[in-house]
Amino acid sequence: MQNRRESGTLDGMPRTKLFFLFSIVLVATLLAAIGLSWAQDGPVEGGNELQVWAGGGHSVPGGTQHTEAFDAGVRYGRVLTGEHWPWILRGRFEYTVDVVPVYVIFQPINNAYGWGFNPLGLKWNFVRRGRFSPYLELSGGALFSKQNIPAYTNTVNFTPTAALGTHILGEKYNWSVDVRYLHISNAGLGTYNPGLNTVQVRLGVGRFWKRK
Repeated sequence: MQNRRESGTLDGMPRTKLFFLFSIVLVATLLAAIGLSWAQDGPVEGGNELQVWAGGGHSVPGGTQHTEAFDAGVRYGRVLTGEHWPWILRGRFEYTVDVVPVYVIFQPINNAYGWGFNPLGLKWNFVRRGRFSPYLELSGGALFSKQNIPAYTNTVNFTPTAALGTHILGEKYNWSVDVRYLHISNAGLGTYNPGLNTVQVRLGVGRFWKRK
């Protein structure tokens, strides 16, 4: 009997199929929760954002290798300012919080399952250009898992992240796509801390709104 499952599967289910299954469920949940009857605004001062998202990617040099990550969660954001800064940097500041109930780390030795919470999200929404509302984001939180991440290290890790992406605004809701760099590290909580660096693509669907 093999101790390790075939690469590219999770309990017999292809990883890509698992990714899209989670995405469909999250999208359906969001649309049911926020309703499609509200008129949507882009990011404006005093506005709110609600989004569900899913992402995945592969490890890059600078830490543990041959590892893949998939995560999915829910975001709430609050746009705190009006427009600031000149020219191409002009935009609005938004504070975000993410709850991440799904973390799956595909490691060479075993798969690790966990959940996370990102209480610190600093997001700069650049001035929208037509339907596109680009953004730059720095965030951080914690990851709690049943198995060590990376292997032989620790079950509690920290997750600083940087991302660059855009919202694609629609009449009733919007899609988002971004590329993000996720660093997973136990920050010395374990005796061994090689870290894990991944580059991910993340997709989301949600709404901006401001109550009148």
